[in-house]
Amino acid sequence: MDNDFTILYVEDDKNARNELKELLEDYFTHVLVASNGEEALELYKNNKVDIVLTDILMPKMDGIELSRRIKKDSPNTPVVVITAHSEHHYLIECIKLRVDGYILKPFDLMELDRELKFRIEDLKLRYELRSQTQLLEEYRDMVDESTILSKADPKGIITYVNKKFCDISGFTKDELIGKNHNIVRHPDMPKDIFASMWHTIKDMKKTWHGKVKNRKKDGSHYWVDAAVKPILDTNGEIVEFIALRSDITELENYKLLLKDQLDDTSKSLNENINYIKQYEDAINNTLAVLKTDTNNNIIYVNDYYCKISKYGRAELLGTDCEKQRDEKHILLKDCDRVKESLSKGEHVKIVFTNVSKEASPYFVDTTIYPISDVDGRIVEHLHLMHDITELKTIHQEIENTQKEIVYKMGEIGESRSRETGNHVKRVAEYSKLLALLSGLSPEDAEILFTASPMHDIGKVAIPDNILNKPGKLTFEEFEVMKNHAQIGYEVLKGSNRTVLKAAAIVAHEHHEKWDGSGYPRGLKGDDIHIFGRITAVADVFDALGHDRVYKKAWELERIYKLFQDERGKHFDPSLIDLVLNNKEKFEQIKDRYND
Repeated sequence: MDNDFTILYVEDDKNARNELKELLEDYFTHVLVASNGEEALELYKNNKVDIVLTDILMPKMDGIELSRRIKKDSPNTPVVVITAHSEHHYLIECIKLRVDGYILKPFDLMELDRELKFRIEDLKLRYELRSQTQLLEEYRDMVDESTILSKADPKGIITYVNKKFCDISGFTKDELIGKNHNIVRHPDMPKDIFASMWHTIKDMKKTWHGKVKNRKKDGSHYWVDAAVKPILDTNGEIVEFIALRSDITELENYKLLLKDQLDDTSKSLNENINYIKQYEDAINNTLAVLKTDTNNNIIYVNDYYCKISKYGRAELLGTDCEKQRDEKHILLKDCDRVKESLSKGEHVKIVFTNVSKEASPYFVDTTIYPISDVDGRIVEHLHLMHDITELKTIHQEIENTQKEIVYKMGEIGESRSRETGNHVKRVAEYSKLLALLSGLSPEDAEILFTASPMHDIGKVAIPDNILNKPGKLTFEEFEVMKNHAQIGYEVLKGSNRTVLKAAAIVAHEHHEKWDGSGYPRGLKGDDIHIFGRITAVADVFDALGHDRVYKKAWELERIYKLFQDERGKHFDPSLIDLVLNNKEKFEQIKDRYND
C-alpha cells in the first residue's frame, strides 16, 4: 500500500466486479467501481483517476466508447481493456484509440498480479517523468528571471524577449517581437563590432561574447555584457539565436566618469585621487581583479577574487596563475595561447574554469589586458573577471534534466516489453562506443548516447498480448508490432531540440536494413542515417545477449557468427568490422551493466 494511486474499474457483472474490486484494493490506495460506461465517465470527471480498467461489453456505454471519450479528454491517462478470447475483433479499434493494455478473461491470477504490478511501476515512471519535466520548467523560469534574455530566428528577427529585456529597453514585447535587434542599436557602437558578431555566430557558428551599448526607447542608453549563442539542429544548421545579457550600465558609466574626471586638469591631484579611490571601490565590488607579470606570476588580487577563489591574498601572491585553472585548460594549452596573444599587445576574452582552495570548480568570464609603460613595453597583465558560476550551474542542471527526461522516456518504452533499465543503459553505451570508433565527433557521439534509449518509445502503443507474447508472432501480429517505429517517429518528430530530433531518427530507422529489406520505409545503405545504423547494431547485440520473453540469451560466439553472416545484409559492413575488431570493449560494457 505504498502507492497512492486511484484506479477506476468498470464491469457490469456484479459478482465479477466485487471479486476483482477486492483484489484491486491490495494494489491501489483508492478503487472506484462502475457498472457501465456512463457511470464510469461521471466518476472519471469528478475524481483524480490515475488508471482506468474497463470491460468492453457493457450496457448504456461500452468500453470502446468509454475509452474513446477518456482518451479524447486526457490522452495520457492509461486505459487497460478487459477482453475475452472471443472478442479479438475489437483489437484494431483499441489500437486506433491507443489503449495502453489488455487483460484476457478468464483471469490467470499470477498473470494478473504481474500485470497490476507492471501498471503501478508504469504509473511511477509517468509521475517521475512529470516531476522531472516540471523541474526543467522551473530551471528555465529561473534563467528567464535572472538574465536579460532574447531569441531571434536565423535572419536575426526577434522571436522572444523576457520582462527584463522590456524593462531595461523601455519597449513592450509587441514593439520588439518581429523586429530586428537594430531597434535597440545605439549609434555610438561601431559597425565592425556587429560584423564580427555576425561572423562569429552565423559563419563560424560559435558563441560571441562582448560589451554592447544599446539605445532605450526614450533615447537614453544602457550597457550589457552579452553572450550570443547559435542553436543548431542535428544537421548543424542554425535554428535560432539566444542572447543572455548582464546589465553593466553602472560600471561603464563609472569608467566614463573616471575618464572625464582624469581628463579634467582643473581638478586638483587630491580630488582625482579621491575619485580614483571611489571608482576603484566600485570596480572591486563588481569584478574580480588580479594582475600578473609577464611571466604569469600573480602580483595583485582584490578582495572579490579572494572571496570566490577561497584563497587568502598571501597564498596567491607570487604564484603562477595557471595553478588557478582547471586541468583541461592546461591540456588544451589555453594558457599558452593567451600569453602569446598578450605578448602581441592583444587583449583576450575567455571563460575560465578555475578550481578553488576547496577543490570546487567556479567559472569566470575573463577579459585580460596587456598593460604597457610609457615606452610601449608590456610590463603586466590586468585580469577582469565576472563570476558566472551560478549561471553555468543552472545551464548544466537544465542539460542534465533534459537528458534525465529522455532517459526516463526510454525506460517507459522498454518497460512495456518488461525490459530492465540496464537494456537502455547498455544500448546507449554500445551506441556511443560504436559512434566514436566510426569517426563521429565526440559531440555527435554524446547526442546519440542520450537519444538512443528512445529507440523503442513507440512500443508504448503496442498491445501487451503482442509485445510480450512468449512465442513467435503471427503475420498479423508482426504487422502491428512493426508500427512502433513509425509511432515513435510521429511522437518525436515535431521537436526542434537536438537530442529529440536525433531520437526521432533513431526510433524511425533502427529497424531498417543495409540491403533494403527492413522497415518501415525499406531504406538501403547510406540512405539510412548513421544514427539508425549504429543503434540497429547496438540493439541487436544486446537483445541477443540477454533473455527475452520469447528466447534465452545467446552465447557471444553465436552472436558474432550472426553478425558475420549478416554483414552487408542486415547491418552496415563497416560497423560490423568495428564490432568484431573491438570485441573486448563491447564485452566490458555487457559485463558492467549485467542484469
